[in-house]
Amino acid sequence: MDTKKLVADMKARFAHNSAKHYLKEKYSSKFIVADQGGLWKADPNTLSFLYTAQEKTILVDLYDNPITIDAQKLYKKLLEVYNLTMQEWHEELKELEKTR
Repeated sequence: MDTKKLVADMKARFAHNSAKHYLKEKYSSKFIVADQGGLWKADPNTLSFLYTAQEKTILVDLYDNPITIDAQKLYKKLLEVYNLTMQEWHEELKELEKTR
């Protein structure tokens, strides 16, 4: 392999990794949900806790405020946001992989 080919491959790999990082940053804010007087992140940890929680429970939001919530309602809302956001992110990543 010549030097020009190596440089071109490194630039392409860097651009691809930069695009992946951009997508992660773009979608990370879409996981944040305001509901029931708090700000919540729709992530696997929160979803797992809510799935097993009692109907009324106290949960600490993103600003470290303990808030009494209806766990099942919050679970349904966060799960919907999580699935929608992950689907969009996955579709964009597939498109990015095609252009590679």
